[in-house]
Amino acid sequence: MTIQTAKLSDPAVRAFVSAVNAHDRDAFMDLLAPGATMSDDGSDRDLADWVDREIFSSNGHLDVDNESSGGRALLAHYRNDTWGEMRTQWRFTVADDGRISRFETGQA
Repeated sequence: MTIQTAKLSDPAVRAFVSAVNAHDRDAFMDLLAPGATMSDDGSDRDLADWVDREIFSSNGHLDVDNESSGGRALLAHYRNDTWGEMRTQWRFTVADDGRISRFETGQA
């Protein structure tokens, strides 16, 4: 059973999932702190390139199954037009200003 996006605990993570699922690249980028970084399956990636390829140009969508660490760690089914659907984990670091300074994802 998935958790409704509106019920996710952490406001930054809730906004992140909402922006991904709405395919709203501008809202997504506004959530990120300056110099934000990310990794996929343990390897750091170019954030702008990865976001375009894995989320926005391929219709990415997150269905959250579980959250932990105060809402900053998610288990979710992620799907896009490139890879299909897979079970993934997501971890977020949120800066003092409430924006995401880093996220890490990978297969769960």
